[in-house]
Amino acid sequence: MALAMALLLAGSAGMAMADSPAPGSATVHPDRWPEANSPAAITDAATEARIDALIAHMTIEQKVGQLIQADISAITPEDLETWPLGSILAGGNSGPNGNERSSAADWAKLVGAFRAVSLKPQANGVAIPIIFGVDAVHGHNNVPGATLFPHNIGLGAAHDPELIRRIGQVTAAEIAGSGIEWTFAPTLAVPQDLRWGRSYEGYSSDPKLVADYAKAMVLGLQGPLVAGRPVDGTHVAATAKHFLADGGTFEGKDQGDARIGEAELIAKHAQGYPAAIDAGALTVMASFSSWNGVKNHGNKGLLTDALKGRMGFQGFVVGDWNGHGQVAGCSVTDCPQTIMAGLDMIMAPDSWKGLYASTLAEAKDGRITAARLDDAVRRILRVKYKLGLFDARHVDRGDVSAVGAPEHLAIAREAVAKSLVLLKNNGGVLPIRPGARVLVTGPGADDMAMQAGGWTISWQGTDVTHADFPNGQTIWEAMDRAVRDAGGTATLSAGGAYVEKPDVAVVVFGERPYAEFQGDVPTLDYQPAEAKDLAVLKKLKAGGIPVVAVFLSGRPLFTNPEINAADAFVAAWLPGSQGAGIADVLVAQRDGKAARDFTGTLPFAWPADARSPIEKPEFAVGYGLTYADRKTVPHLSENLGVDIVAMLNVTNFFSGGRARAPWLLSIIDAGGSRQVESAPVDSSYGLLSARSVDVAAQEDGKSFVWTGPASFRLAGPPADMTRQLGNSFALRIDWRIDAAGPATLAFGGRAFDLTALVAAAPAGKVATIKVPLRCFADAGADLGHVDAPVTIAGDKGLALTLVNTNVEAVGENLACPPAAK
Repeated sequence: MALAMALLLAGSAGMAMADSPAPGSATVHPDRWPEANSPAAITDAATEARIDALIAHMTIEQKVGQLIQADISAITPEDLETWPLGSILAGGNSGPNGNERSSAADWAKLVGAFRAVSLKPQANGVAIPIIFGVDAVHGHNNVPGATLFPHNIGLGAAHDPELIRRIGQVTAAEIAGSGIEWTFAPTLAVPQDLRWGRSYEGYSSDPKLVADYAKAMVLGLQGPLVAGRPVDGTHVAATAKHFLADGGTFEGKDQGDARIGEAELIAKHAQGYPAAIDAGALTVMASFSSWNGVKNHGNKGLLTDALKGRMGFQGFVVGDWNGHGQVAGCSVTDCPQTIMAGLDMIMAPDSWKGLYASTLAEAKDGRITAARLDDAVRRILRVKYKLGLFDARHVDRGDVSAVGAPEHLAIAREAVAKSLVLLKNNGGVLPIRPGARVLVTGPGADDMAMQAGGWTISWQGTDVTHADFPNGQTIWEAMDRAVRDAGGTATLSAGGAYVEKPDVAVVVFGERPYAEFQGDVPTLDYQPAEAKDLAVLKKLKAGGIPVVAVFLSGRPLFTNPEINAADAFVAAWLPGSQGAGIADVLVAQRDGKAARDFTGTLPFAWPADARSPIEKPEFAVGYGLTYADRKTVPHLSENLGVDIVAMLNVTNFFSGGRARAPWLLSIIDAGGSRQVESAPVDSSYGLLSARSVDVAAQEDGKSFVWTGPASFRLAGPPADMTRQLGNSFALRIDWRIDAAGPATLAFGGRAFDLTALVAAAPAGKVATIKVPLRCFADAGADLGHVDAPVTIAGDKGLALTLVNTNVEAVGENLACPPAAK
């Protein structure tokens, strides 16, 4: 589910359109699509008769209410007494009573409160229970102490459908244990361009594996459907998502456009859905993305003709987070087109009230036909009956003891071990021998957030700590115990320093947590600026120490320099909370053998350069060594294959709450320079604090508060911006001034005084300033060599929230601010 600004993303899509071939047809030919059918057990004659009777007694207000879903951050249980909505969800940053770290019991209490109000009969005597949905996408990831599994890309490396079924079963038991009956999973995307920020949500680039996993996960989550019987209290409704081709967008842009023919759409991106439907998936989620320029939320050919017609889907189709607002002619509060196209339930987290009013008016005047309205209502009621939500057939959920149960954690540990892929093991440095002195270092060694990735506790997962998963182990903790159990010693080092030379060094590094569009990248180069992890690897290697690299990432990345600098290289993906699964494979026991061998193989190709889509793999899909292999990986080419500065953006420095590659955000004061991206969400840096905040979307701004002289800077590799200078571009800053104070802005080392502009800005509101690049060039900045495009300095009293900064063409004659003293 997405939590992003439609306007921002629509703008990105528009820019991509200008640089790409003209889109093809978005017309569906149903007879070309695979046939499938929801199992007969999804309903029965007696249930359909009850639904007939219920629909006949429902008011049009109740019918419309069934079609609308609100987020817990924007609705209370009492609101249901006035607005008879059919569904509630908890978005990525939403928790009971505003607390993201609520217990399973708190979740069950909240769900119960909403359900209790929904079950109060209205004036016509009709009461319809709500259905409650949540993004439990790698275990019940919203709840501290729950069992956290590797993200889907790691599970794809395991190539084990039976393991996937068991993971689905465990996840369902824990979701149900918190009183919830519906998860927005599994994701059936087949990512083609790994620059996409949701790549780790895809199991593989192989449609067949995705189809096998679709069946297994649906059966695990829901159990096999039985005619005349509801889904039991340890299972929940699954959601096959996102329909369709979210993994096939142009240049890997999140919420972008899949510019492909119908044959490719079917062969690559649709194969998981027949398997999920045949297995009984009760819901399908529409994708934010487009197919050849037509938003999927408004494509009747896809939602009705292909999905409900040819593939015989009898459950209901739900939208994504305000995705209907991106359909042509729609807004988030008004979109009859999406319902007529075949969407049954609209996810309107914060726009539900206005949407309810407009949808009701359109249902009354016939713009939404009575037949379409009743069909949507029937599908939703069908699923609610199958989940046993009605009084007469009520299924109890809420066994909180299931959350984080030891037998569940054991399966997660098994999944971690099976997900690991060994790319290199020159000299047989792995497994680590018994009795060894082991140095463990790297930013990911003792960092639960890096292990877990996005969609963990919060949407982006950046603020996860060990306290959130006390039943888990960081990789350091797991390695330490395994090494000691085998008679050795282990030491944790922050930067690779040591007193006594170790026998082997394990360096754990990789991507910081991200989710959705915040994870989109322009190339597959791992660290395009300040390659600190490579430096640590090289330093240890130069000291004559065998080096094991454990790489945490949501996708294969160009890491040839890092692979060359290590004796062994392990793709560990985003393993979750059970670090013991990694130690089980990497560390030999006292008998000299590891508890588990490597069995994982690549679910996606590993790139030989930074280009994407991957033109040539360094390691192909299916590659993966075991301890029985004696293969030596030769020195790999470190040629990027692209002009990294030319390809990486020189126009967008900060957006979506973070610096955009290759630019890095740092804070500078008398104590030195500290990088913000690797720090927790809420951090103090001496005289300047930085905190991620919500402005128009989740965590899309960075709030800075000065208590003394300090600055924040966006810096990266030297970039040539003479083209932008020659075309009259300006530096644009979108910010919110929270408290006025002295401020300067520097670009390329030349600074201007913004104090007057700050004082004149509307307090508490997002405002925009633009400074022509010629101002900086005239002041002496070398625009052919810009390594610090934005530096904002201030002093005590200044507080601002940065929303966006970029360079853009301007069609107006703008004056330069006064030069800084």
